[in-house]
This record gives sequence, C-alpha cells and structure tokens, in this order.
Amino acid sequence: MDTEILARIQFAFTVAFHYIYPPLSIGLGLILVIFESLYIRTKNKEYHQLAKFWTKIFALTFGIGVVTGIVMEFEFGTNWAVYSRYVGDIFGSALAAEGIFAFALESGFLGVLLFGWNRVKPWVHLVSTIGVFFGSMFSAIWIVVANSWQQTPSGYHIVGEGLHARAEITDFWAMVFNPSSVDRLLHVWLGAFLAGSFLVLSVHAYYLLRGRYEDISRRAFRIALIVATVFSLGQLMTGHRSADGVAVNQPAKLAALEGHFEAKAPADMYLFGWVDKETQQVTGVKIPGGLSFLLHYDFEEPVTGLNAFPEDERPPQVNAVFQFYHIMVAIGMTLIGLTLLACFFWWRGKLFDQRWLLWAFVWAVFLPQIANQVGWFAAEMGRQPWVVYGLLRTSDAFSQSVTANQILFSLILFFMVYALLFVLFIYLLNKKIKNGPYNEEETEDRPLTHEIANVLTPKQ
Repeated sequence: MDTEILARIQFAFTVAFHYIYPPLSIGLGLILVIFESLYIRTKNKEYHQLAKFWTKIFALTFGIGVVTGIVMEFEFGTNWAVYSRYVGDIFGSALAAEGIFAFALESGFLGVLLFGWNRVKPWVHLVSTIGVFFGSMFSAIWIVVANSWQQTPSGYHIVGEGLHARAEITDFWAMVFNPSSVDRLLHVWLGAFLAGSFLVLSVHAYYLLRGRYEDISRRAFRIALIVATVFSLGQLMTGHRSADGVAVNQPAKLAALEGHFEAKAPADMYLFGWVDKETQQVTGVKIPGGLSFLLHYDFEEPVTGLNAFPEDERPPQVNAVFQFYHIMVAIGMTLIGLTLLACFFWWRGKLFDQRWLLWAFVWAVFLPQIANQVGWFAAEMGRQPWVVYGLLRTSDAFSQSVTANQILFSLILFFMVYALLFVLFIYLLNKKIKNGPYNEEETEDRPLTHEIANVLTPKQ
C-alpha cells in the first residue's frame, strides 16, 4: 500500500474516532443549559439532579474529545507537510481564532461547571454552563470554516509556485464566510444537537424500561424529545441548503452523491441503489427527475453529471460516496419519523406505554453518530481528487520524506491506544449510567474527580 493511501487512512481513522465526542459535547451542552434553566425557573430538584448527572457524562466526552483532537494537528506536520505549507495561513488564522474565542471561553468556565455545585449560586453555575456550551459551538465554527475553505476557497491569493506555493489570506471575512461555511456549520451544529439529545433519550428510555428513576426520566425524556424533534426537522432544511450549495460550487461532488453520469441530462433521485462506475449505471429505487426537481423545481431540468469533467477530476470512489450519502439521508428521515411518532403518542397521552418505542430509542443512540460519520465521509471523499478544491490535489499534498512503513507503524499504535480509550469510555459511561442520576443513600455532593476515582479504584 502506498504512502498516500496510508496517510489518508490514518487521518480518516483518527478524525473519525475523534468525531465521536465533540458532537456529544455540543449536544449535551445544550441539554445542560435547558436543565439548569428549568431548575432556576421552577426550583424543582429533579432538574438539578439531571443537570449534575449529565454534567459528569459531558465531562467524560469533553475530556476524550480534547485528547484525541490534538493528534490531528501533529499529523498535518508529519504526514501532510505540503498541505500544511499550502494552507498554513488559512488554517493558522482559523485555529488561532478557535484558541482565542473557543478554548479560552471553555477553559474559563469549565472548572465552575464541573466543581462549582453548591459552591456558587445557581445562576452563576448556569452562566458557566452557557459559557462552556458557547465555547464548544465556537470551536466548531472555526474547524468548519477551515474545512469549508478547502471545499470552496475564497478570500485568498496564491504566492509561490510548485511545492513552495501557498495560499495567503487577502480578505479574512471572505475566508470565514466562504460560499459553503454557513450552511455546513448549521448542518454540523444540528447533527451535534441530535447526537446529544438521542443519548439522553436512550439512557432515560432504558431507565423507564427497567422501572428505575421513572419520574425524573419522564421529565428528561420529554425535554430531549422536543430537542430531537425540532433539530431532526431542521436538519432536513439545512441538508437541502447544503445540497443546493454543492450543486453550485462542487457539481462533480453532487453528481457522485447521486451517481449521475450524463454530462447534461435530467437527474434522478435514488432512495437506495448501487453504482457501477464501469458501466455508468445505477441499480436501485429512484424518483425519476427527483434531483432536478429538488434543485430547479423542474423534473426535466438538466443537471451537470460526472462525464462533464475530465476523468482525473472526478471522485474516484463514486459508489462509496453514493452509499455514505444515502445512509446519511436514510438515517435523517428515520430520526424524523421516530421523533414525530413519539410526539404523536405523547399527544395521545400514551408515550410511556409503548415499550417497543422506548426500546427503539434505546438503540437509536447510534443513528446520529453514524449519520455524522458517513456525512463527513461523503463530503470528504466527494471532494477528491482535491484536498483543496480546484487548487491542490491530494496526491501532491502528503509529505515526501515520510515512508509507508512509518505511517503504518504509527497507525497500528494509534489503533491500539484509541481502542483502549474507547473501552475506557464505554466502561466509565456504563458505570455512570448504572449508578443513575442520584443515590438515595447519599445526600452530599462529591466532586467529579472523586467519583471517577471510585470507579477506577478496586473495591476492598
């Protein structure tokens, strides 16, 4: 296996593992703000208990997210030196802004959030929770801005030639508000809110099925259901806006997403299918002219297909891009259907009588995570063969001095370490869920570090 493929696999593995955690942190941050706001408004202790319980799980996801995110910055320098030189001015600005506006905000309030229970006034603790939540959202802003610039570059000029060429910012705000950044940021935020809300739904559905913490779980489930319903519907709109943008700015990617080959012809929309790149045929269930209608409100309007581009400028893995994209869409529609069905039973006063539906929510925790992952895979693989769209090819961007054996060795080490981290995460998460939102035998609050220490310390 050559160096480029190994470098791409390593980065894909590390970023995919990392991306399990930031969406959970952002989504749980919103839920925490809601719980604490309701506690201050109603003085109901159950909201206080819910906020404390989910703060512990938030801390777990936040900590692993920070640790695994650092690795990727080193990979830019080791495996992608040409790329780092090329986008250094762009990424440097975005990452500096992330440090100033996101990490500073998060770190300033994180200590109060984790250890401020009963040490500061409730409204002060709420302010700290809001600060951490906004910090996580600001962090997403600058990461998405940097990535979106790779998809739709703007506000720059090229200095130098060949391997020494680099993009320099000429207009900072044009770089920030590049043609795809706002739509992609909204799509990412809503995906994070769904990941967090479905984790809450899953845990409290499990408690209800087991007859544990029933009153408090009903409250939490209803709140998380409202969040999940609103943002699953919102995700449909942001996804449509993103697709419209891709049609204008990255037509080759859009053609790959739907397996559309003809250079200028009406495009079908497939519900599911299989793409044969060699014969340029798609086998599956489709809506004839559906893509043309979504883009132009006309079933007969031509859409640019893959054959309109030189072969070396088309995404090479068309079927993979097609499958990832359609898995994401299918999950999105499933989440909409599941949440609307639950709202219907809530309206009828029978929500918690539907045990089959509660079991569905227990297992649905995986769906937003899968959708987030395959959505990114579709976006990044659909951009190929460009690492910076239309400017720098992926084949020219990796480090020339790093060998395939070196990358393979580090990939194996990363896999071992990340596997250990994931096992630890699942163990601690399971332990916290089993312990529940409160312990009736214990009334005193204990710091989070003390509770994690108890989990890790063998019983005598």
